[in-house]
Amino acid sequence: MARTGRMDLFDRFEDEEAEAERAESRVAHADAPLAERMRPRTLAEYVGQGHVVGPGRLLGRLLQGGRLPSLILWGPPGSGKTTLARLLADTSDARFISLSAVLSGVKELRESIAEARTVRARGKRTLLFIDEIHRFNKAQQDALLHAVEDGTVTLIGATTENPSFEVISALLSRARVVTLEALSVAEISGLVRRAIEDGERGLANLRPELTDALIEKLATSAGGDARVALGALEDSVLATEPDAEGRRAVEERTLGDALGRARYAYDKQGENHYNLASALIKSIRNSDANAAVYWLARLVEGGADPMFIARRLCILASEDVGLADPQAISQAAAAAQITHLIGFPEALYPLTQATIYLARAPKSNLMKRAFHAAAADAAATAREPVPLHLRNAVTPLMKQQGYAEGYRYVHNDPQAPGQMPCLPESLIGREYLDEKE
Repeated sequence: MARTGRMDLFDRFEDEEAEAERAESRVAHADAPLAERMRPRTLAEYVGQGHVVGPGRLLGRLLQGGRLPSLILWGPPGSGKTTLARLLADTSDARFISLSAVLSGVKELRESIAEARTVRARGKRTLLFIDEIHRFNKAQQDALLHAVEDGTVTLIGATTENPSFEVISALLSRARVVTLEALSVAEISGLVRRAIEDGERGLANLRPELTDALIEKLATSAGGDARVALGALEDSVLATEPDAEGRRAVEERTLGDALGRARYAYDKQGENHYNLASALIKSIRNSDANAAVYWLARLVEGGADPMFIARRLCILASEDVGLADPQAISQAAAAAQITHLIGFPEALYPLTQATIYLARAPKSNLMKRAFHAAAADAAATAREPVPLHLRNAVTPLMKQQGYAEGYRYVHNDPQAPGQMPCLPESLIGREYLDEKE
């Protein structure tokens, strides 16, 4: 079908509108944070994620085939999710609409989908990017389903949380999950050097000077997060007074101040929080005291609730040590009580003491095995009555019915433990405890 003059007019208007948006973006770009200014403009500039965008990899093949499916980009902060979404839109020649799940709701979603339908009628695709999609509730995610399914939009969702738990299954079935990795120290170092040397978007005009060792320290402390690295770089350069020749030689102390606690930052309610807690518990269980103290420090320095840590130690003291060292639960309980009384920062000492004690203690999961074995039998025999001799005869009628008949009081009858069964008849002789422990 021939294109009408009216359609051409709409297309020209859309192109002019898009160019105006890009021009406005360029004007604001000079005042944007360094991480935003240094955002790659082409896939060739994109750093990291070679397993996804490298030659012959998934996204490259999809783009070459001219068909980009809906994607859920799952990766840690600063791994390039937003940048990749923008580059995919540019590469696939799609209109890019960006929403933040923190700031947007169903109303904004419906408006974006309506705009995408209009664009689709003109023969152009729309890539709808939703940052932090895990923050959308079920109703908001449901609102996306039809538009994704019928191709009105190509969804690119970005999340730092496990999509298995945070994205509804109906949406997951309509999208591919692409896992991004934290950037390596070498990749972060390369980004830092690029920003130092770039005179157009970077810091070259400020004439910053950082030693190789300082760049390495910055890249390591950033924890794979490009935004953290570039933000700390910019802050430290701006905080450094230029010398007589205009050079800014950044010192280690200045960089350390700029990094602050950002290198430990994580969502206290997110998956990484529980990953760290899991690493702490498994290290203690494995009797690796050095690793246990390290993971404890990661939790503490990241701002974890001290009582959360204390509760986990109390559980482990019984679950994984138990009667192999009966003092373990006392150590954990004392640490929890002291932590409740004094809080951080001083509570880190009793928590560290308990962590080391539990890691060094002999291990036994007798409590866990015994209870679950008994629980399985309890479920299977839940309707079996309590033996009469174990019941209290509170009333004359109960006594008449045989309650308490045959009961032997151990303090008056030392033979009772070996001769009076206390299990239901079908379970007599069952053992849940390994007496060797």
